[in-house]
Amino acid sequence: MSQNELVSVCLLLVLLCSSAESCVQRHVQVRVPQKLQAGYVISKVNLVDCGRHTYLTCSDPDFTVQTDGTIFTSHLTTVPDDGKSFWIWVEDATGEMWKVDVTLSLADQVSQKSSNAVLKRFKRRWRPLPFSVTENDKGPFPKDVELIASDSSVDRTVYYSIRGMGVDTEPENVFQVIPDSGLVRVLKTVDREQYPKFEFMAHVYDKFTKTESDDPLPIIVNVLDLNDNAPEFSDPLLFVVTEQSKQGTYVGKVNATDKDEPNTLHTKIKFILQNYTDLFTIDPSNGVIRTVNKQLDRETQERFFVNIEIRDMDGAMDGLSARGVAIVSLTDINDNPPTFRQSTFKAQVLENQASVLVLRIPVDDKDLKGTPNWNAVYEITKGNESGNFWMTTDPVTNEGLLYVAKPLDREKQEKLNLEVTARNQAPLVSTTGTWQTALVELNVGDVDEGPEFAAPILRLKVKENVPNGTLIGTYTATDPETKSSNGIRYYKIPLSDPGSWIKVEESTGQLKTINTIDRESHLVINNTYNITVKAVDQSQKTGTGTVMILIEDVNDNVPVVPESNRVVCTMDGKRSSTLVDAVDYDQTPYSGPFTFELASGVTGKWKLKNATGTSIILEQAEDMPNGVYQVPLLIKDLQGVGQEQMVSVRVCDCDSDGVCSGQGVSARLGAWGILAMLLSLLLILLLCLLLLFVCTTKGEKLRMTDDDGSGGMLLKSNTEAPGEEVKETPLLITPGSKADGSGTKGGGTLDYQTIRSFRGGYGQQNTIGSQGMYGTGQFGNSFQKYSDMATMETWQTNEVYLDNKLLYFNEEDDRRFAADVLKPYGYEGVGSPAGSVGCCSIISDQDTLDFLDTLGPKFRTLADVCTSKTVRRGQ
Repeated sequence: MSQNELVSVCLLLVLLCSSAESCVQRHVQVRVPQKLQAGYVISKVNLVDCGRHTYLTCSDPDFTVQTDGTIFTSHLTTVPDDGKSFWIWVEDATGEMWKVDVTLSLADQVSQKSSNAVLKRFKRRWRPLPFSVTENDKGPFPKDVELIASDSSVDRTVYYSIRGMGVDTEPENVFQVIPDSGLVRVLKTVDREQYPKFEFMAHVYDKFTKTESDDPLPIIVNVLDLNDNAPEFSDPLLFVVTEQSKQGTYVGKVNATDKDEPNTLHTKIKFILQNYTDLFTIDPSNGVIRTVNKQLDRETQERFFVNIEIRDMDGAMDGLSARGVAIVSLTDINDNPPTFRQSTFKAQVLENQASVLVLRIPVDDKDLKGTPNWNAVYEITKGNESGNFWMTTDPVTNEGLLYVAKPLDREKQEKLNLEVTARNQAPLVSTTGTWQTALVELNVGDVDEGPEFAAPILRLKVKENVPNGTLIGTYTATDPETKSSNGIRYYKIPLSDPGSWIKVEESTGQLKTINTIDRESHLVINNTYNITVKAVDQSQKTGTGTVMILIEDVNDNVPVVPESNRVVCTMDGKRSSTLVDAVDYDQTPYSGPFTFELASGVTGKWKLKNATGTSIILEQAEDMPNGVYQVPLLIKDLQGVGQEQMVSVRVCDCDSDGVCSGQGVSARLGAWGILAMLLSLLLILLLCLLLLFVCTTKGEKLRMTDDDGSGGMLLKSNTEAPGEEVKETPLLITPGSKADGSGTKGGGTLDYQTIRSFRGGYGQQNTIGSQGMYGTGQFGNSFQKYSDMATMETWQTNEVYLDNKLLYFNEEDDRRFAADVLKPYGYEGVGSPAGSVGCCSIISDQDTLDFLDTLGPKFRTLADVCTSKTVRRGQ
């Protein structure tokens, strides 16, 4: 096309554009400095109303326009004094075009030619495009990145600064800006894998006022990726697959990562299999490993070491790569049955033995040891119909162990042939093999055996209560070798017959009763009574058998009432009833249902109703006063056998709980009553122990003299305090006396006088001396004589003296300690006037001594003995 034609087309386009409504302003007029650095932003065409897809071109090569409408210088440009003009062509997606006139004038001059032009004011703005740098750049540094500019630089003198990431925060000192020009520079190498982008803020300031002339602008610097990282395996290369798997079976997936920028060739990885390609294959795009055929046999090779390469750039030769070894292990399946090492096994076993090991049968299995595919299970498939053998498996060696379960009898069978089959715990798969069998030949060895009963258990039926000596059966045995019963003796094992009911005849084996057989005995279980019989041959070999006696019931029991004490409550004046239960220890038809009848004489007072077979309701027929009544009942079993049973019925008033009122209180206070009884018993026990201790304590042995009293004397004393020969406490204080001897009744003083002897009632001499009063006869007169003394010993002293006196009497007579026990005495025809003088024969009131005035013969002897050893003079 010629130049003229091109001009014509352009004019036509201009006319078309002028005829259409423009989406942009038609004129742009900007004041600029005379010298413009490269990248200096002139202005921006407003494309808001032009849609998303627009194409812009500039008519002046000194300037460049970006897709967002920003116009900036492409290199260092000088604006003429009279200004400079050019235009911008804007084309939308439909092909429509608009022309934007751009007029530049110097900042200190205003073109008169454009004074009449229509100017439109736009808001000042920054250049918004992101910057980019390449990672691992080798320099040299610093290196220019981009030029930033603000609209405020059109009419002001400004300078720039940047702050933020990569400038004054971590990582610091990566970028800087030249303040006057706004040129951003990178100062060192950056790593995209560490910092994929940088974001910092740009600020513009008026050089004269030092204030920001525009809002801060966020600057984004993207770090361009280089393929500087080889791919890496992200997971362990360990895989498992079952042996004999079919073609295409999933084995596992190789996972790999690349630190370079995602979704680029730098991170597009290709997977390559380098060996065992006849067994496995790998998907080059996702790393999935699959089997190629069914030739994977664990018994041939258990694991495979597969080399795998991963390469980025989609496998290109200039891409980076890495290699690894994947371990593919084969899991076992039961494709090999156990095999016997020989087809026939021979062994010998003695008869009459049980639970003994006969034979070990070895097998081989190629499957994985210790798994159900290897563990063998043995079965006797032939020859064990009688159950004489059983088999198990040795868990360590996997051998079959053949045991004797029941004793063998050589007399019945000398040889045995068994067929043994070996299986696995798991079924066979992926194989044509089958379970194998082996033959076992056994010889039974002979052993001298004891007698054998024809039947191990003899069952006999016997009615209970048969007469003693009744023959109930015969139980005999034979010798297995001779098949004869000659010379065999029979005995009953005693512990097997706890009731001693059966006798075994030694020579014949006859069984006879020797005691009454009672079916209702606790020794009978389920109507059965067992005894054990032992047979002994001439060589002292023994054999045992069991006799099971089945006891048949007879009607030997009548119905009885186990709980004969019943209660009938009268509540609110109403009559009541009670349930009477009866039992019969016989079995049907000798037990229930029962018939109940009232005996004669009580039919008007009581009545029966609602019989249920084993129980009946006993009800009052008339009002009765509270008390206990004996009600005779005639109870018969199904055969009409029975007798009269006496039922004790208590008629009482009951509370709301149905308990007799008196019994209710006892029940409520039962726990406290029991506790009180226990405490009382404990106190009585302690008291008895105390009395026993007092009565049986060994006293000081005293020698009794029978002198005439010539050595004793009474001493006079006028001192307030008693002498050293006088006791501190009185022996007895008679009624009406005081401790100081000043009582008004019989309360005189008594001086120490010469001790005189006197005779008791039976002619025995008594003596009062300085060491006390001793005697061997009746002390009644003596006690009476000194009962009015004012100063006596205390009761405690009396007790000690009494013990000594009684002890002396006893030792003088028969040299034995006195105790409150029964002793033999000659019977003189009449009872003793004193009665019992034991230490526990009486418990008196100790608060008063009035009883001393009326002592009878029972205590007179004791009172005589308790007279004080010394008598002191009162003041």
